[in-house]
Amino acid sequence: MPVAHDRLPLGSLRVFEAVATHLSFSAAADALNVTPAAVSQQIRTLEDYLGLPLFRRSGRRVEVTEEALELLPRVRAGLTELESALQYVRQHRRGGPLHISLLASFLQLWLLPRIRSFRRKCPSIALRFHTSNELVDFSRAPIHLGLRFGRGQYPSLHVEKFLDEWIVPVAHPELVRRYGPLEPDTDLEKLPLLEGEDAPWRVWRRLDAQREWETRAPSIDDSAGTLAAAEEGLGFALVRWSLVARSVLRGTLRIAGREALAHSSAYYLVCPPGYLRMPKVVQFREWIRDAADQFPHPPSGVTIRA
Repeated sequence: MPVAHDRLPLGSLRVFEAVATHLSFSAAADALNVTPAAVSQQIRTLEDYLGLPLFRRSGRRVEVTEEALELLPRVRAGLTELESALQYVRQHRRGGPLHISLLASFLQLWLLPRIRSFRRKCPSIALRFHTSNELVDFSRAPIHLGLRFGRGQYPSLHVEKFLDEWIVPVAHPELVRRYGPLEPDTDLEKLPLLEGEDAPWRVWRRLDAQREWETRAPSIDDSAGTLAAAEEGLGFALVRWSLVARSVLRGTLRIAGREALAHSSAYYLVCPPGYLRMPKVVQFREWIRDAADQFPHPPSGVTIRA
């Protein structure tokens, strides 16, 4: 026997939402990649099903009726729920790559140098990285995991801190030899200071936020770019330890002071709770927690300041 939803004009609901959003039949047609005639037909179908008009048209002007305004939020909520359900099923395929969203700097300077160990441990899982500063809408984007740098405030998601962070001053070894290590009484205004996105120098030195520094080096809004400039000897830099540790171990940069600043943010693994059952998510989650546990803190000679 037919069930109630067999007669629901589901296709018309999507068209109705588009017309109500754009207040234009032609604009809705463009958005849906169909003809205006097809849009008009779908709206007529929905109006016949409901037995009431949804739009009033006067020339090119389209107005939404009171009944349609009452219906619209419920239709939008239903379409969103359907999209989320379909996306959930797509994401839970056992095969296919594992899609991860993360910051470009973290990918380049922390994750990629360690990724060979993941490939050795899980050779059957292909990884696809998507770099972005934006938060992920898991109901719409084909992403399984987000690796985010923040304070762990990601509502309705599984949130798991896997790596703490510190801010450390670094410089090219030659620059440290020329100016000496940074001491509490060092006059920073006499040094070439790279201003980056991680922390301003006045925060590290706990100075008046209104004081202006006379920097003799570029200001760069990208962590990887700041490190590259520091490695070229262009100035002292304040950077995240997770990003600079490899350069310090290689000797291309030196820690330029005896203090590190505990960062108020950390790295979190985030995803919808249901995704934690996916085998490829399980394996990556276990691996990155182990990799983070093995990552060293700043050297013992550096004092950590809260």
